[in-house]
Amino acid sequence: MTVAAETTSDAGALADRFSESYRRWALILLMLVYTSNVIDRNILSIVSQSIKLEFRVSDASLGLLQGLAFAAFYAILGLPIARLAERYNRVNILTICLTLWSVMTLVTGLAANFVQLVFCRFGVGIGEAGCAPATHSLITDYYPPDRRASALSVYTFGVPFGSMIGAIVVGAVAQHWGWRVAFYMVGMPGLILALVMRLVLREPVRGQSDQPSPIAAAVQGPTPSIREVAGHMFRNASMRHLAWGLMLKHIVGYGSTAFAALYLIRQFGLSLAQVGLVVGLTTGISTGLGTVLSGYLIDWAIKRDRRHYALIPAVGSLIATPLYLVAYSTSSLEVAIVFLLLAGVFGSTSLAPTFAVMHNLVSPRMRATAAAILLFCLNLLALSFGPYFTGKVSDIVTARLFAAHGLGAYMDTCLARGSPLAAGLATTCTAAAAQGTRWAILATFCFGFWGSLHYFLGARSLRQDLARAGQMNAGEA
Repeated sequence: MTVAAETTSDAGALADRFSESYRRWALILLMLVYTSNVIDRNILSIVSQSIKLEFRVSDASLGLLQGLAFAAFYAILGLPIARLAERYNRVNILTICLTLWSVMTLVTGLAANFVQLVFCRFGVGIGEAGCAPATHSLITDYYPPDRRASALSVYTFGVPFGSMIGAIVVGAVAQHWGWRVAFYMVGMPGLILALVMRLVLREPVRGQSDQPSPIAAAVQGPTPSIREVAGHMFRNASMRHLAWGLMLKHIVGYGSTAFAALYLIRQFGLSLAQVGLVVGLTTGISTGLGTVLSGYLIDWAIKRDRRHYALIPAVGSLIATPLYLVAYSTSSLEVAIVFLLLAGVFGSTSLAPTFAVMHNLVSPRMRATAAAILLFCLNLLALSFGPYFTGKVSDIVTARLFAAHGLGAYMDTCLARGSPLAAGLATTCTAAAAQGTRWAILATFCFGFWGSLHYFLGARSLRQDLARAGQMNAGEA
């Protein structure tokens, strides 16, 4: 497989060869690629308790495994892969990346110790680094500006869909055959999907969905540098605030997701299969509904006022945060599930509109790089910091709660190798861990209020920034 350079000799034919039905089909295929991305990324959150017990590691170590070990290469390599996606065939690049992260997910099941798990996560991060830049660039060439929020919301539906399918399948498989078999199970479909995509997905001309001159936009001049793209993005006050809002909201998302299953197991005594079902259904139904509906709502609302790109995520987060706080404070599993369902609808309204604004602020030749830059900022802060912050707070609170019983250090006592713990001691260990995880998740959700503030601030100048960017991009074309 080669990553062929683009040619423009057949640009006129390429620009109009995609029917509406083909674009819908291509969007669904790209959503399934993102689904595979999310499943392979999030599988650790479901089986983390099994890994913790087998390798005897702290919650902070689990946070690093799910965060920094993945984000280090995922964030850094996104930029050079995006530069390739600005110049070469994006379908080929995406196929290679999908194959790599699927293979590394399979290999994770063979890890014999925690260090090997870390290196496997490096590999998954390297592969997944190319997903978003290539797919975002493709989608913006399949769909025009006034339909990008809804198109990106369908693509972003891969997050809740992948979280749901992954949690349910992984939980059931890990319950019956162990966590290693779960990695084999979720890695294989990605290889099949890579073959399908390589055979049937077609490369669009860059800028073909933009006005006034798609072909001119596709063939003009050299590709802007990373510095030029970043300057073009962040000279807009609205984009700066939306980027900060997205990063802060994802500290909440990544941190809470990494430990949601652990909390439910510790607090309510759920099995792996049960926790996979609860996490899968609450995530898939609520955040899936919120993701798709918000995209179409925003495409409708921006025809009246383009500030809704920022206002809808701001209000959604402001409503969702206290609902999540109730969900993780209650002692009733049923109440927790109801509030998780409600919160997920309102809390999943930011990703698609933020990226839609970003793509509308930059020219076609900048979009893969712009997506990589925003993801670099997002993952450098949110994915690296969120799970570790939640895990570290969990360790601190758990240790203090356990120490109050005068039974020694939590790690030395509760995770000691050898004979099983006595019933009373095991109950004390579990109760301390449950409370520690609860308070860690509650602390993490406080970043949601801060994120909402930035979306409100971004709305103030959003109309002017989009209008100015539209004039500049039209002039460049």
